[in-house]
Amino acid sequence: MKKITIAIDGFSSTGKSTLAKQLAKHLGYVYVDTGAMYRAVTFFAMQNGYIGVEFFDKDGLVNALPSIKLAFQFNPALGFGEMYLNGTNVEQEIRTIDVSNFVSRIAEVSEVRAKLVEQQQQMGQGKGIVMDGRDIGTVVFPDAELKIFMTASPHTRAQRRFEELQQKGQDVTFQEVLKNVVERDHIDTHRDDSPLVKAPDAIEIDNSELTREEQFAKVVALVEKI
Repeated sequence: MKKITIAIDGFSSTGKSTLAKQLAKHLGYVYVDTGAMYRAVTFFAMQNGYIGVEFFDKDGLVNALPSIKLAFQFNPALGFGEMYLNGTNVEQEIRTIDVSNFVSRIAEVSEVRAKLVEQQQQMGQGKGIVMDGRDIGTVVFPDAELKIFMTASPHTRAQRRFEELQQKGQDVTFQEVLKNVVERDHIDTHRDDSPLVKAPDAIEIDNSELTREEQFAKVVALVEKI
């Protein structure tokens, strides 16, 4: 079978990464979690005092971008690449609700997007890649052979995220997670640079009522058709 580029976009907590990992493993493709890249930059900004609840030193972060080195290193035990920031594994640190609260604001910064989009496009030059994010089918790979746009109700997504965080032992409330989901939706869809929109040729999947197995089967059928 010929190798193609698969772009998966959609709202937060729709299971984009889970689906992308399943597809990449099934097809023998490279998987790239662009959300992890933005989260890593966010974690860097938090750790170095560029962003907080009451402030955001955008110029300081932009000036520090050359010192941010991102890389995915494959973990055979997990079956996918983990996020490394300046040589340190930050896979667990970037998945907290604290990082989630700031990541959409970091992703609004045009200089951050330009740096990461360039890296993402380089990763996909040879095709045979599954990449998920917010602007993959519209900006990163507008010519991708298969574009998926995932959605689900805010309540459904918040419940999934809440259960995931609880399983990781994080002390959060459902209302806190729901508030984060709604706020991120607004920022992601209203930012000036590369807002979250469904590409005209993307296939929309509302997985509010779908199991992971049903969703996977539906997308595999689309891949095989192409």
